[in-house]
Amino acid sequence: MQVKVSQFAFVSGGKTIAIDCSVPESENTQQRWPAVIALHGSGGGHDSLAATAHPLAGQGFCVYVPHYFDRTGTVEAAMPAMFLDFPLWMKTLWDLTSLVSQQPLVDPDRIGLVGFSLGGYLAMSLASIDPRIRVVVEYFGGLPKEIKLFMRRLPPTLILHGDADTVVPVAEAHSLQQILQERSVPCEMQIYPGEGHHFTPETRVDADHRMQAFLKKYLIAKAI
Repeated sequence: MQVKVSQFAFVSGGKTIAIDCSVPESENTQQRWPAVIALHGSGGGHDSLAATAHPLAGQGFCVYVPHYFDRTGTVEAAMPAMFLDFPLWMKTLWDLTSLVSQQPLVDPDRIGLVGFSLGGYLAMSLASIDPRIRVVVEYFGGLPKEIKLFMRRLPPTLILHGDADTVVPVAEAHSLQQILQERSVPCEMQIYPGEGHHFTPETRVDADHRMQAFLKKYLIAKAI
């Protein structure tokens, strides 16, 4: 499937937020596709998510990569500023979900999140309060303990983590799995032996295949 790549922007909290967009090209103008919002980690690097967005768009997803650091004028995120900025990023992602749901190519009932590290924490946090999010795939992230106080729900979740991660300990993955299981939420988890924070190329290929299959399962197969 051919993919169209573009960039546009929207305003959240008085700040202009850039969005990289990859969508399927189809002659059927009435076609509505599932959407995926992909979130980078604390190092920024939204450009690196093109390797995630393009294959997904080629498989029938509208993929949006927000430059959510634009909300706070951030280049990289570190403690303690990360905690201070987290609510602002959350509000921006809520606003973005509203925007994505209104896109003419998007089926608003089929929106998922893919998050990496900090992006994984943001994805789980947004999904815990926003019923529009139908599925989450999180790479080496988790669920902030503060969010547990406000959690309303959780969607089906795929957890991908390395057991040698020294930035986000693998205990975060097991804790999230336990929360999901206690609530009888469908979840899958893959722990990669010897992998640290960010995966080796070989492991990333396997993780991405699992991510694509999980998104198809909950955003495509269940809609048929």
